[in-house]
Amino acid sequence: MSKIALMLGGNLPGTPEAMSVALVKLSDAGVENIRNSAALTSEAVDCVPGTPDFLDMAVTGDWGGSAPELLALCQRLEREAGRPEKHSSRESRILDCDIILFGDEVFDLPELTIPHPRACGRLFVLEPLAQIAPEMRFPGGMSVIEALHDLQQRQNQ
Repeated sequence: MSKIALMLGGNLPGTPEAMSVALVKLSDAGVENIRNSAALTSEAVDCVPGTPDFLDMAVTGDWGGSAPELLALCQRLEREAGRPEKHSSRESRILDCDIILFGDEVFDLPELTIPHPRACGRLFVLEPLAQIAPEMRFPGGMSVIEALHDLQQRQNQ
């Protein structure tokens, strides 16, 4: 089993319900010991101008499959919630399911990069993840709480 960290998010009507359904489906698909943060509202980052705020939630758990299998599960959850298979990451969506960490493994594949390449630069990832897994570590680097404090210090300079 690998300890995983995911982010669920969205900014369209129905997002809270889609996130709740995704938690159930993650469990049904074999993710064990699921913990989730509170859902936090954040401004849209790297999106088209005028994009509404997002609701974001961190999720941790234990997964017995591979990282590509987890990616396929996340993509299936997005599609089942109504997100088109082909979509821009800069547009509004009802559900986004991103893999942030997969144990201490590193993946750099065309379809999958873990740890998530922008996780340590985003408060909307680190703040909710710090609620439930502050000591979880980025491979070869800082813990979640250390990354959060580092980002906060950089933003306050």
